[in-house]
Amino acid sequence: MSRWIVGAGLTVALTCLGPAGESARAQDSKAPARPYEDVNPKNFDHPTVIDNPWMPMKPGTRLSYQGTTVEDDGTPVPHKVVITITDLTKVISGIRTVVSWDLDYSDGQLVEAEVAFFAQDNDGTVWRIGEYPEEYEDGKFVTAPAWLHGIEEAVAGIEMRARPEPGTPSYSQGWAPAVHFTDRGQVDQIGQKTCVPVKCYEDVLVIAEVSGAEKDAQQLKYFARAVGNISVAWRGKGEKTKETLELVKVEQLDAAALAEARREALKLEKSAYKTRKNVYGHTLPAEQTLSGAQRQ
Repeated sequence: MSRWIVGAGLTVALTCLGPAGESARAQDSKAPARPYEDVNPKNFDHPTVIDNPWMPMKPGTRLSYQGTTVEDDGTPVPHKVVITITDLTKVISGIRTVVSWDLDYSDGQLVEAEVAFFAQDNDGTVWRIGEYPEEYEDGKFVTAPAWLHGIEEAVAGIEMRARPEPGTPSYSQGWAPAVHFTDRGQVDQIGQKTCVPVKCYEDVLVIAEVSGAEKDAQQLKYFARAVGNISVAWRGKGEKTKETLELVKVEQLDAAALAEARREALKLEKSAYKTRKNVYGHTLPAEQTLSGAQRQ
C-alpha cells in the first residue's frame, strides 16, 4: 500500500491547514539532493522495540479505519482499512523488522492485502524496510508490487521521524524504482485538534505525502501521540481517488485473535515466495519472536 492511511472530522482536518501547509509545499518544490535516505544497519540495536510516541507498534494492536474513495466516474465508495501489528519479525538485509498485516476493502470487497516491515533505529526514527502487497480484482489476484530494502536497488524510507518538526526538509518514505515506489513525506502542521469516531485528539501532527508520479496531489496523514495514524485526507488538483479515512476502533487482540492474524500474515508471506521469488527469495521466513512487551 503505497499511499493510504491514516482524516478526521475531515472538515476540521482540512480547514486547519494554513501557512505551515503552504511552507511545506514550497519546500517540496525544491528537488531533494537525492531520492533516498542513508540507512545504517549498525544503528538498529533494538529494531523491534517500536515506541516512537507518534507511531507505536505494540504486537496485538489492531487499528480499524473507515472512509471513502472516489471512482473514475466520480462516484464515492465506502473504504475500510484494518491494520494489525503481529508478533512476527523478519530479517531484511540484516535488520530485524516488525511485521504488520494490513487489509484494504473497497465497497465491501478486499482489494489489497499486505505484510509490511518496520524497524526503529537507535535515535527513535521508525523506518519502512519494505512491503509485500497483493492486489485483487473481483476476488482474483492481479499483481504484487513488492519491494524490500537492499534488493533490486530498493532503499528503506522514513515512516516517522523521532522528533518531527515543521520547516524540516521532505524525506523519502522508501525508494523502489523497480515497482515505482517513490513516496516522500514532510511535516506539514503540528498542534492541531482532530476529531474521529474514537475520540477528539489535541496536539495532532500532520504529515503531507506525495509520490513522484503525482506531483500535484498530496495525502495528509494525522497522527496522535500514543496512538499513531488517526485519519487521512487529501489536497491538490491532481488527487484522483480523494481518499479519506478515520480511526473507528482500537483493539488489543487476545491470544487467539493474535494467533489468527499471525497465521494470515504467514499465509500471505508464503504466497510472496511464489509470486515474487526474485525479491522474497533473498530472505528467510518471518518468525514469531515478539510478545506484548515487544522484546527483540
